[in-house]
Amino acid sequence: MRDLLIRGGRVVDPASGLDAVRDVLLRDGKVAAAEPPGKIPAAEAEVFEAAGLVVAPGLVDIHVHLREPGQGYKETIATGTAAAAAGGFTSVCAMPNTTPVNDSPEIVRWMQAPERGAAVRVFPIAAATRGSGGEVLTDYRALRDAGAVAVTDDGKPILGDAIMLEALKAAAKAGLPVIQHAEDTRRTGGCSMNGGTLAFRLGLRGMPVEAESGLVERDLLLLKKVKGGHLHVAHLSTAKALEAVRAARKAGLRATCEVTPHHFALTEERIGLYDTNAKMNPPLRAQSDQAAMVEGILDGTVDAIATDHAPHAAHEKEQEFDRAPNGITGLETALGLALDVLYRQHGMKLSDVLALLTSRPAHTLELKGRGTLAPGSAGDVVVFDPEARWVFRAAESRSKSKNTPFDGWELQGSVRLTVSEGRIVYRR
Repeated sequence: MRDLLIRGGRVVDPASGLDAVRDVLLRDGKVAAAEPPGKIPAAEAEVFEAAGLVVAPGLVDIHVHLREPGQGYKETIATGTAAAAAGGFTSVCAMPNTTPVNDSPEIVRWMQAPERGAAVRVFPIAAATRGSGGEVLTDYRALRDAGAVAVTDDGKPILGDAIMLEALKAAAKAGLPVIQHAEDTRRTGGCSMNGGTLAFRLGLRGMPVEAESGLVERDLLLLKKVKGGHLHVAHLSTAKALEAVRAARKAGLRATCEVTPHHFALTEERIGLYDTNAKMNPPLRAQSDQAAMVEGILDGTVDAIATDHAPHAAHEKEQEFDRAPNGITGLETALGLALDVLYRQHGMKLSDVLALLTSRPAHTLELKGRGTLAPGSAGDVVVFDPEARWVFRAAESRSKSKNTPFDGWELQGSVRLTVSEGRIVYRR
């Protein structure tokens, strides 16, 4: 592998606190050095001139759906990771709601095999129970040894108190976090959007915010009983759930959470006249909940921005709103939305925005050597222009599916180069 010298860019590495003009050398798939301009000889290296651009660690997404095995008509590991590279992501953590469910070491290994054609590094997240049925735990140690970085039943949340407590204890012993899709599905049957006056006007059944916050509160009570336990709340979307996580952390519990770009950028009003590309779970919420997500990001309660990239085929979304599947794509718009909403509109420091996309998610799931440009870490880099405005076109997406509410949106921050383990995987 030829050396790559990224020269003259503003290096922002939140993990080390570095924010200065540097030359970054990648060698043998790792970061070899980050030095002041002119100190690294370029004779044998390929050179990318980054003057006027930001050079940051490759972005880390701890919540994506790559649909393989079994649902390749929506997305494949190859197409999903190509979209990730175009969005600046070099590490993606893949959820287990595949066909069959990723509940075995064999599937974990299959997802990571070179034959899948991944453009960036895939970290599988395995099912917490067999078949995500919520009854019998999977073998957490075997899954971890095969490469799984967490366990979850994702869209089939663990509702039974006893099995959830058992999962938290077993995961703590295996050194894995339990990720919970916080939705009490006993209260959301037939619901297709956020509960409230808009749902009433549209004639749709709405999910009460308590379906999310109540399960988060239950899980945190169980977490108190588990020494060394780690609960991670996926795609948190309500003010009440956020406050529960905030209080738990103050009490010393290891409770972490993520927020998606669509939950800090949009409200339920985006549904308009039953736009299925604005249908997801958790649903888009009221403006007060959206504001709470931004506040939680700004005050540090939120640990990560995660996309919940959920591709669906066009024919699946082109039906009645309450029948269409939940989910939108998000890998190519996440950085642009974060820079537009958090950096430009709310004045968040660039390094703090990038921390939510690099070092903090890597720390949350203990992805060692990721989310930093420290010498010896993985040669994962994104180079982007933080001030450039650009228009996202769904038809040009590298994802196999085009289900997004952000088609035609003008976004902030244009990715120019993505490097995964020393290999250029995207260049604009």
